[in-house]
Order: sequence, then C-alpha cells, then structure tokens
Amino acid sequence: MGEKGRFVLPTFARKKIREASEGRVLCIAKHDKFKCLTGFGLSRVDAFQQQIDREEEIAIRTGAEFDRDTRASQLFGFAEISFDDSGRFILPDHLIALGGVEDGLYFHGAGEFMTIWNPAHLADMGSDWEQAKVTCDSLIAAAEAKAKKK
Repeated sequence: MGEKGRFVLPTFARKKIREASEGRVLCIAKHDKFKCLTGFGLSRVDAFQQQIDREEEIAIRTGAEFDRDTRASQLFGFAEISFDDSGRFILPDHLIALGGVEDGLYFHGAGEFMTIWNPAHLADMGSDWEQAKVTCDSLIAAAEAKAKKK
C-alpha cells in the first residue's frame, strides 16, 4: 500500500485489464474458494450466465447441491475499481476486509482472472501454491532492498 492508501496494478495486468474493460476498470470480488480476492476485466462478465448454467448442469449430473441465486450473487457481486495510467487504485474498505488486506498485495495471473493475495494468506497455502509463494517472497525481498537504498 502506497501513500494515500493506494495500491498499484502490476504492469503485466494493466494492458490486459484495459483491453478487457475497454478502459481503466478493474473488477474485484472475493474469491469463492480461497482467502483472497479475484480481479478481472469487464468482458469476463459476459460469460457469467453461461458459467452458472454449466455449473448447474454438472451439479445435476453428479448429484451435487447447487444454488443458482448464491452462485450468481458470488459471480456478479464484484466492485468496479478505476485505476489511473500508472495503475494506481484505491481498494474499498469492504474488499480490504474480505481479502484480509494489510499493507501489500500479490497479484497472481490465472488466465481469465487473477488472484489478489495478502502475502501472509498466500504463505498459508499448500505446496501446490509453491511457485506463487516463492515469486511473492522474491518480490517482497526486492521491494525491501529497494526501500533500504532510499
């Protein structure tokens, strides 16, 4: 978190989000499985109804429980966050609480969306998250080294 409570969208994601949103809009929601947030462009919203239909069909075939209203609420319950040309944005208080955000974020690409982590929560994930954890630790170390030089 920088001055004025702002975070910065990483360079790797800025162009993709701009293209996917036809502007500078980052959609952010609570991830439905992990203790993190998820971020994506507005174009992803177009596929949510089909995703709900697919998930319901799978639930019917497998005998699993599925609630369309709950799933729709999860998918469509995102916030639209504006960011400037440098990628700076302010995370609303409710997303800070939902994501357990403290003073930093780690952005991890995941195809159609990215996960947005409090590094401490990412560190608690299992060994299948090793690549993300090592990358996050490396970025933190580089930022700390840069801060010491100032």
